Parts: sequence; structure tokens; C-alpha cells
Amino acid sequence: MKKTLIKKASLVAAVALLSIGFDGCKRYLDVNPQGQITQAQIATDPAAAQNLVTGIYNVFYIGGFAPDIDSFQFVIMTDIASDDGDKGSSPADYGDALQIDNLQTPATNGVVNNVWNGHYQGIARTNQALGQLQTATFDAVTKNKLIAETRFLRAYFYFNLVRLFGGVPKLDHVPSVGEANSAALQTRASAADIYAFIVSDLDFAVANLPDKGATDVGRATKSAAQGLEAKVYLYMKNYQKAYDLSQAVITGGKYSLVKDYSLIWRQNAVNGDGGNNNSESLFEIQAGINKDCSAGINLYTVSQGPRAGGKYGWSDLGFGFNNPTSSLVNEYEAGDVRKNGTIIFINPTNGTNSSGTVLFDGFRIPSQDSVQNSRYSYKAYHSRTAEANCGGNTDRLPKQVRILRYADVLLINAEAAFQLGNLGVATTDLNLVRTRAGLQNVTATLPAIWHERRVELAMEHDRFFDLVRQDAVQPGRAAAAFAADGGKTWSATRALFPIPQTQIDLSSGNLKQNPGY
Repeated sequence: MKKTLIKKASLVAAVALLSIGFDGCKRYLDVNPQGQITQAQIATDPAAAQNLVTGIYNVFYIGGFAPDIDSFQFVIMTDIASDDGDKGSSPADYGDALQIDNLQTPATNGVVNNVWNGHYQGIARTNQALGQLQTATFDAVTKNKLIAETRFLRAYFYFNLVRLFGGVPKLDHVPSVGEANSAALQTRASAADIYAFIVSDLDFAVANLPDKGATDVGRATKSAAQGLEAKVYLYMKNYQKAYDLSQAVITGGKYSLVKDYSLIWRQNAVNGDGGNNNSESLFEIQAGINKDCSAGINLYTVSQGPRAGGKYGWSDLGFGFNNPTSSLVNEYEAGDVRKNGTIIFINPTNGTNSSGTVLFDGFRIPSQDSVQNSRYSYKAYHSRTAEANCGGNTDRLPKQVRILRYADVLLINAEAAFQLGNLGVATTDLNLVRTRAGLQNVTATLPAIWHERRVELAMEHDRFFDLVRQDAVQPGRAAAAFAADGGKTWSATRALFPIPQTQIDLSSGNLKQNPGY
């Protein structure tokens, strides 16, 4: 049986890369942490080199109110920035998030700078590892596998950046001391160049990664690379490539839809269905329990948890951010099981403390007047009683975040097939997803596929990107969506976030701002 990767590493490297130090550099459920790894070990020992790559995954655990890749700050720039999520919490709480929710983000916004910094921290780690792996002298298959895993992660980081900011600086190596402050490394490459760079990384990953079942659970796989590259090509409007790569995942037969939608985000399977690393998950951020309670994404769950704020005395579950919008609620068809699998609805007050909302683990939230908000994300919830916890550390609850799911791949395949004129395939894909949701079959149309993407992937940090992409295909779509979300005003300049002013200043003006900011 393959082991499950529990990533807990501290990657420390000087520009000169004389050595790489790790604090518990590699953790599996059944493997003790390793010690220091030297450059010579990485060059000759495949296990040491694998430890080096494992250390990259640790960057997912950063976040909160700091540099961020997939935690609270990223949630703000994806869910809250879209028509799926309202800022939530108390009205005056966290002005930077409110700016983004209102489509009024200035270049000085701290969230934007944190997400920029987090992704470039991830890119720096991949480049550090690639520089070391290039000198490896062990067998070529293992060497290329580790390089492919690293390039998959770099592609993921750049895919987020190019969708958020457009063209960004392209760093494909660790800068030497002499070039650290060069204008060339502080200048934006075009979005087309960044997409070409992502495709190059993913092409290598597809060609060299082992597939599911042939590597440790939690590591990037061939199918994950195919699925991510299919999504990249969908954004590039290369529908043939998007179709071919998503079709390869489908025909590979290694993934299937979880039967019960609500179980996709649970830690534990129920009768073999759902749970962590389930049959639907192509790639997800791993988490676990370790001695210092650090193997979890900082503030991911608690930032989105229900927030106490009324007359009943109960312990709140979080800060109350990222509330599902009325617009999202109205998008669901009658009988769609995904609505209650996505949204925690707080029942209205009836004048007593006997009413309330009971969650899957039996936890009861008394009523609407006991919380700041009336809706919360169920997909971000992590039980304090029915799922693993690390003592009283609620900031780093071991919630595993699903980055790429089989349902997403099916909908990518459906959209690409439709654009290529293959209505039969598009309809089949679409109805596989709808059937799981308890809905009747329909004939595929572009609006039907886009509707399905919204309700299937709601609160999974994809909606803002989808709206921008769809607006480029059907102009006016984003404006209509935001008008239906409390009358917000959309303009084309908001399709990209501003380059952080802090980064422009640090570059001595070499970084140029996006239009309209």
C-alpha cells in the first residue's frame, strides 16, 4: 500500500544554495522525520532528493493574515471577490476584504500583496529544488519524476498568478547574487508568455509523473497534471487540447464521482464513500496531526467558520467570513442536493433557544440571532468532535483542501466538447454531474454547462476566475452576474487585480501597473 504524504517541512536555502536544512523535512504517517539534507546527499540519494521535493508542499501551510497561497487571503480574492461569497463577519471587520468584495480594490490592498508574496514564495521553493535536482546523478526515471513533481507545483502557482494579475515576472531559476536586483527579473512577462511557461512545465509533468496508485497519496500524479493542463487550455481557449487532456483522465478510469456530494469534504469516508483523498480527488492539499500542530493550512477553516454574535452563549466556530450569497442560493434548482452540501443555513429565530441548525457532527448553532451571518460555507467546515484535531489549535485545523476534482474534469470536457461541436459527449458529461446532484438530464448548452460549473464548484475558489473567463467568451456575462449580486458594478479593468504597490516600489518602478489602477 502506498503511504500518505503528510507534509511538514521547513525549507531553508541561501541564494548560493550551499545546503538545504529541514525541520522534520519529511513526514508520512509511518515514517519518522529525517534530519539535515546536504547538497551531496540530494545529488546521489533519491530518498534525500524526494525529501527536498516534499519540503515544497509545506508552503501550502502558510497563510492567514500573511503571505498566502490557498488560505484565507486567497479565499478573499476568489470567493469573496465573486458573486458566490460576501465578505461576512461584522460589517466593519477587515476593510481590505470589504474593498475586494465591493470591486474597489486599490494597489495598496494588503490581501493582494499577501497572495502575490505567497505564490512567489512557492515559486522560489520550486526553483531552489530544481536547481538541486539538475545535478542529481541517480537514475533518470527517478530524477525526472521529482523534477516533474516540482514543475507541476510551479505551474499551479503561476496559473493562479496569471489569472489574478495577468502578466507577471517569470522566474525559472534561483537568481544569482549578481542578478538579484536586475530589471529583467523585476519586469512583467506577458500573460501569453506565462501561459506558455505553465504549459511547458505541465507537458513535462504529464510525460514523467507516475499515476495514481504508483506514488504516495498526496503527491502530484500524471492524471493531476493532465487535469490541470486541461483547465489551463480551457482558459487559453484551446478547446482541442482541453478536450484531449480531460478525456485522457476520463478514459484512464482511475477516478469516479463520490456518490454522496456532501461527503466529498469530510475527513472520513462513510461506507467507503467520500472522505480525504477520495475517488474524485485528483489533487488536494494534505493535512495531519504532528507534534507542533503545524500540518494544516493556517486559518483556512476558522476564517470561514460561523461567528457567534447574538444573545445565546455558545462557542463560535470561526471569524464568519465568506458567506454564500443570495445570488448563489438562487442559482440552485429545486431538489439539487448540492445546495445543502455547500451552504450552512442558520435557521431563523422562533423566540426560544430550542431552534437552531444542527451540523453533521451534531453541533448545534442556536439560531440566526446567535450568529453574525445567516449562511456559511459547509465545504470549509471541520468538525471539532467527529474529525481529527490537534489539541486546542483551531487556527491550523487539519482540513484537506480539494484543488482539482473529477467533476471539474468532466465539466472541462463538456465545455471543450461543446465548443468543438460534439454535443453528445458534452451532454453525457453534463448529466453525469447532474445525476449525482439528484437532477434530471438536460441537453448541453454553454449556459447550462456554466450554470453547472457554478453550483458544482461553489465556494471552491474558482468562481471569480470562471466569470472572467466566461466574460471573454460572452461579453456582459460578468456585469450581469455582479448586478444580480447586490447591484455591484463591474468594469473590464476588474478582470485583473492591481499589481501590489509594495512590489512596484520594491522594483524601483520596473513593475508596471495594470490598466485602470
